[in-house]
Amino acid sequence: MGSARSDGAAEDSQFTPVKIVIAGGFGVGKTTMVSAISEIRPLRTEESLTQVSVGVDDLTGVGGKTTTTVAMDFGRISMGARLVLYLFGTPGQDRFWFMWDDLSYGALGAVVLADTRRLGDCFPSVDYFERRQLPFIVAVNVFDGAPHYEAEDVRIALDLDPSVPAMLCDARQRASVKEILITLVQHVLAGGPIGDQPASHVPPR
Repeated sequence: MGSARSDGAAEDSQFTPVKIVIAGGFGVGKTTMVSAISEIRPLRTEESLTQVSVGVDDLTGVGGKTTTTVAMDFGRISMGARLVLYLFGTPGQDRFWFMWDDLSYGALGAVVLADTRRLGDCFPSVDYFERRQLPFIVAVNVFDGAPHYEAEDVRIALDLDPSVPAMLCDARQRASVKEILITLVQHVLAGGPIGDQPASHVPPR
Protein backbone atom coordinates (compact mmCIF):
# COMPACT_ATOMS: atom_id res chain seq x y z
CA MET A 1 0.00 0.00 0.00
CA GLY A 2 1.06 3.59 -0.49
CA SER A 3 2.68 5.49 2.30
CA ALA A 4 3.33 9.18 2.85
CA ARG A 5 7.00 9.87 3.29
CA SER A 6 9.08 13.02 3.66
CA ASP A 7 11.13 12.29 0.53
CA GLY A 8 8.48 13.47 -1.91
CA ALA A 9 7.56 9.99 -3.10
CA ALA A 10 3.87 10.84 -2.80
CA GLU A 11 2.07 14.18 -2.69
CA ASP A 12 0.75 15.23 0.70
CA SER A 13 -2.59 16.16 -0.96
CA GLN A 14 -3.40 12.44 -1.05
CA PHE A 15 -3.23 12.18 2.72
CA THR A 16 -5.13 13.45 5.74
CA PRO A 17 -2.80 15.44 8.02
CA VAL A 18 -3.54 15.28 11.76
CA LYS A 19 -1.83 17.23 14.52
CA ILE A 20 -1.17 15.42 17.81
CA VAL A 21 0.26 16.95 21.00
CA ILE A 22 2.55 14.95 23.30
CA ALA A 23 2.45 16.52 26.77
CA GLY A 24 3.44 15.75 30.34
CA GLY A 25 5.79 16.77 33.10
CA PHE A 26 9.52 17.44 33.03
CA GLY A 27 11.59 14.36 32.13
CA VAL A 28 8.60 12.10 31.45
CA GLY A 29 9.81 10.90 28.03
CA LYS A 30 8.14 13.17 25.46
CA THR A 31 11.30 13.65 23.38
CA THR A 32 12.00 9.92 23.56
CA MET A 33 8.48 9.09 22.39
CA VAL A 34 8.60 11.41 19.37
CA SER A 35 12.07 10.16 18.43
CA ALA A 36 11.03 6.49 18.72
CA ILE A 37 8.13 6.74 16.26
CA SER A 38 9.04 9.50 13.80
CA GLU A 39 9.68 8.40 10.21
CA ILE A 40 11.68 11.58 9.60
CA ARG A 41 14.59 12.90 11.57
CA PRO A 42 12.84 14.48 14.55
CA LEU A 43 13.27 18.12 15.41
CA ARG A 44 14.48 18.45 19.00
CA THR A 45 15.16 21.66 20.90
CA GLU A 46 17.06 20.29 23.87
CA GLU A 47 19.57 22.26 25.88
CA SER A 48 21.89 21.10 28.65
CA LEU A 49 20.78 21.55 32.23
CA THR A 50 23.06 23.97 34.05
CA GLN A 51 23.52 25.30 37.56
CA VAL A 52 21.06 28.08 36.67
CA SER A 53 18.24 25.53 36.68
CA VAL A 54 19.06 24.28 40.19
CA GLY A 55 16.05 25.05 42.38
CA VAL A 56 13.95 25.75 39.27
CA ASP A 57 13.76 22.34 37.59
CA ASP A 58 12.81 19.59 40.03
CA LEU A 59 15.07 16.61 39.29
CA THR A 60 13.47 14.34 41.88
CA GLY A 61 13.23 10.90 40.31
CA VAL A 62 15.08 11.95 37.15
CA GLY A 63 18.51 12.69 38.55
CA GLY A 64 20.24 11.25 35.48
CA LYS A 65 18.61 13.76 33.13
CA THR A 66 21.14 16.17 31.59
CA THR A 67 19.06 18.00 28.93
CA THR A 68 15.66 19.63 28.69
CA THR A 69 13.33 20.68 25.87
CA VAL A 70 13.10 24.47 25.63
CA ALA A 71 10.69 24.86 22.70
CA MET A 72 9.18 21.70 21.24
CA ASP A 73 9.79 18.31 19.67
CA PHE A 74 8.44 17.54 16.22
CA GLY A 75 8.04 14.31 14.28
CA ARG A 76 5.88 12.67 11.64
CA ILE A 77 4.45 9.19 11.20
CA SER A 78 2.21 7.68 8.49
CA MET A 79 -0.61 5.48 9.80
CA GLY A 80 -2.15 3.27 7.16
CA ALA A 81 -2.55 4.44 3.58
CA ARG A 82 -4.02 7.91 4.08
CA LEU A 83 -3.43 9.22 7.61
CA VAL A 84 -0.32 11.24 8.55
CA LEU A 85 0.25 12.27 12.16
CA TYR A 86 2.33 15.33 12.96
CA LEU A 87 3.59 15.07 16.53
CA PHE A 88 4.33 18.14 18.65
CA GLY A 89 6.01 17.53 22.00
CA THR A 90 5.55 20.27 24.59
CA PRO A 91 8.22 21.47 27.01
CA GLY A 92 7.53 20.15 30.50
CA GLN A 93 8.63 22.97 32.79
CA ASP A 94 5.93 25.38 33.94
CA ARG A 95 7.95 28.40 32.81
CA PHE A 96 7.36 27.26 29.20
CA TRP A 97 3.62 26.67 29.55
CA PHE A 98 2.92 29.92 27.69
CA MET A 99 3.82 28.00 24.51
CA TRP A 100 1.17 25.33 24.97
CA ASP A 101 -1.67 27.33 23.39
CA ASP A 102 0.28 27.72 20.15
CA LEU A 103 1.43 24.09 20.13
CA SER A 104 -2.11 22.82 20.79
CA TYR A 105 -3.84 25.05 18.24
CA GLY A 106 -5.55 22.90 15.60
CA ALA A 107 -4.67 19.61 17.32
CA LEU A 108 -6.97 16.60 16.95
CA GLY A 109 -5.98 15.20 20.34
CA ALA A 110 -3.21 14.74 22.88
CA VAL A 111 -1.20 12.12 24.70
CA VAL A 112 -0.45 12.89 28.36
CA LEU A 113 2.64 10.98 29.43
CA ALA A 114 2.80 10.01 33.09
CA ASP A 115 5.68 8.82 35.29
CA THR A 116 4.73 6.87 38.42
CA ARG A 117 7.72 8.38 40.24
CA ARG A 118 6.27 11.87 39.71
CA LEU A 119 2.62 11.22 38.97
CA GLY A 120 1.51 14.64 40.17
CA ASP A 121 3.50 16.28 37.38
CA CYS A 122 0.91 15.28 34.79
CA PHE A 123 -2.03 16.93 36.59
CA PRO A 124 -1.42 20.29 34.82
CA SER A 125 -1.54 18.54 31.44
CA VAL A 126 -4.77 16.71 32.29
CA ASP A 127 -6.34 19.94 33.57
CA TYR A 128 -5.20 21.86 30.50
CA PHE A 129 -6.77 19.48 27.98
CA GLU A 130 -9.93 19.06 30.04
CA ARG A 131 -10.39 22.85 30.08
CA ARG A 132 -9.82 23.05 26.33
CA GLN A 133 -12.12 20.04 25.77
CA LEU A 134 -9.41 18.47 23.63
CA PRO A 135 -9.62 14.65 23.55
CA PHE A 136 -6.65 13.00 25.25
CA ILE A 137 -5.41 9.71 26.61
CA VAL A 138 -2.98 9.01 29.45
CA ALA A 139 0.06 6.83 28.72
CA VAL A 140 2.06 5.65 31.73
CA ASN A 141 5.71 5.47 30.68
CA VAL A 142 7.12 2.45 32.52
CA PHE A 143 10.62 3.46 33.55
CA ASP A 144 13.14 0.85 34.70
CA GLY A 145 13.12 0.69 38.49
CA ALA A 146 10.02 2.87 38.86
CA PRO A 147 7.09 1.73 41.03
CA HIS A 148 4.74 -0.39 38.96
CA TYR A 149 1.02 0.33 38.95
CA GLU A 150 -1.71 -0.90 36.67
CA ALA A 151 -3.22 1.62 34.29
CA GLU A 152 -6.53 1.49 36.18
CA ASP A 153 -4.74 2.45 39.41
CA VAL A 154 -3.28 5.48 37.66
CA ARG A 155 -6.73 6.37 36.32
CA ILE A 156 -8.11 6.39 39.86
CA ALA A 157 -5.18 8.43 41.20
CA LEU A 158 -5.65 11.05 38.46
CA ASP A 159 -9.45 11.04 38.85
CA LEU A 160 -9.86 10.61 35.10
CA ASP A 161 -13.23 10.52 33.40
CA PRO A 162 -14.17 6.87 32.66
CA SER A 163 -14.16 7.66 28.92
CA VAL A 164 -10.46 8.66 28.93
CA PRO A 165 -8.23 5.71 27.97
CA ALA A 166 -5.26 5.00 30.25
CA MET A 167 -2.58 2.49 29.31
CA LEU A 168 1.00 1.47 30.01
CA CYS A 169 3.73 2.10 27.46
CA ASP A 170 7.45 2.11 26.83
CA ALA A 171 8.29 5.40 25.13
CA ARG A 172 11.54 3.89 23.81
CA GLN A 173 9.76 1.21 21.78
CA ARG A 174 8.27 2.09 18.39
CA ALA A 175 5.57 -0.61 18.59
CA SER A 176 4.45 0.62 22.02
CA VAL A 177 4.29 4.24 20.87
CA LYS A 178 2.35 3.23 17.76
CA GLU A 179 -0.22 1.49 19.93
CA ILE A 180 -0.61 4.67 21.98
CA LEU A 181 -1.21 6.77 18.87
CA ILE A 182 -3.69 4.28 17.43
CA THR A 183 -5.59 4.31 20.73
CA LEU A 184 -5.70 8.11 20.72
CA VAL A 185 -7.03 8.34 17.17
CA GLN A 186 -9.62 5.65 17.90
CA HIS A 187 -10.63 7.55 21.03
CA VAL A 188 -11.08 10.75 19.01
CA LEU A 189 -13.08 8.96 16.32
CA ALA A 190 -15.11 7.02 18.90
CA GLY A 191 -13.93 3.68 17.58
CA GLY A 192 -14.03 4.60 13.89
CA PRO A 193 -11.53 3.16 11.38
CA ILE A 194 -8.03 4.58 11.07
CA GLY A 195 -7.29 4.55 7.36
CA ASP A 196 -6.65 0.88 6.57
CA GLN A 197 -4.47 0.30 9.64
CA PRO A 198 -6.14 -2.01 12.19
CA ALA A 199 -5.47 -1.52 15.87
CA SER A 200 -3.16 -4.10 17.35
CA HIS A 201 -2.35 -5.20 20.88
CA VAL A 202 1.17 -4.72 22.13
CA PRO A 203 1.89 -7.24 24.89
CA PRO A 204 3.59 -5.96 28.05
CA ARG A 205 7.35 -6.29 28.26
